[in-house]
Amino acid sequence: MNKPKIVSVFSGVGGIDSGFHDAGFETVFATDIWNVSCNSLKENFPNAEVVCDTIENIDFKKIKANYKEIAGLVGGPPCPPFSKSRFYRKEKGRGIDDEDGFMTVSNYFRAVEELNPKFFLFENVHGFVFKPHKSALEFIESECKRLGYKIFFDVMNAADYGVPQTRQRFICIGVKKDMTDFSFPEKTHSEKGKGQKWVTCGDILSDIDFDLEEDKLMQAGSKHKDLLKQVPPGENYLFFTEERNHPEPVFKWRSRYWSFLLKLSPDRPSWTIQASHSNNMGPFHWKNRFLRISEIKRIQTFKDDYTILGSFKDQWRQVGNAVPPLLANVLAKQIKSLYFDTNLTSKKTKKIKVQDDSL
Repeated sequence: MNKPKIVSVFSGVGGIDSGFHDAGFETVFATDIWNVSCNSLKENFPNAEVVCDTIENIDFKKIKANYKEIAGLVGGPPCPPFSKSRFYRKEKGRGIDDEDGFMTVSNYFRAVEELNPKFFLFENVHGFVFKPHKSALEFIESECKRLGYKIFFDVMNAADYGVPQTRQRFICIGVKKDMTDFSFPEKTHSEKGKGQKWVTCGDILSDIDFDLEEDKLMQAGSKHKDLLKQVPPGENYLFFTEERNHPEPVFKWRSRYWSFLLKLSPDRPSWTIQASHSNNMGPFHWKNRFLRISEIKRIQTFKDDYTILGSFKDQWRQVGNAVPPLLANVLAKQIKSLYFDTNLTSKKTKKIKVQDDSL
């Protein structure tokens, strides 16, 4: 039986592709603008056509002609225009008011139009649903109406599906109007309530957390490394504030990024692994050191033998930018069961209200 074919855009190192592959889909074409990511993709998906170029230059009509029926389009346009950090960049626009934001999102839907897939998966930061980005959501809704798709969206916390990371992502699934409604998969994990408990960092790192001589060379915190050693596991720089009753406060309340001197706890999932690696921005290991690539791969649910090429910072960026393969796999299985494995039945799904987080 032929596997449903997918086209992947803004593919990065292939987090979405990996999850869909394990659910029985085949990536026939993938593209990214960064050559390091493209080389990693080629290693992990040797049968896929990988093109390293901006999405503006990709001819999706040609791709459809080459591969015939395309089951799905997957990908997440670069998220900086839609992130909270963009609030501080006064010289740049936000959301689709940003030149790059509009280019990437509009070309994503050009790909939808030219490929005409049965479904698409659009992923971005959870801030995509905040009020300042309402125009972006309205643009998606307008494009989908024009192209004959209905959409279903939610903000998913990866930890609720077995990923050892409280990473929240905006997920939008579009399907042809004559197809069964999409329903988001039920949560399987929770912090305290129904189902299994969240998977913790201790659960997945203990067997590779060796007390090596290398640890001494990986001590984090830069000029604040002595302070980092005092931060309890699971806390950050706020430990040293008056509001936390520190006897000798060092920092003012909310004066730094949340990740400043942030330390993992073995008893809870990681916070979001960022794409950039920094001397004092965590999360750091509870042993006060930088995390290893092998460790952030596990936190992101990449398999141990998944190939990540490039320098240490290149590898970190690729893993940090990725959608956790396990989260992608949960969605891929749901899509496959609804549209490729069974008789289609009408189902209802929830939508979420646009939040007012105008900063």
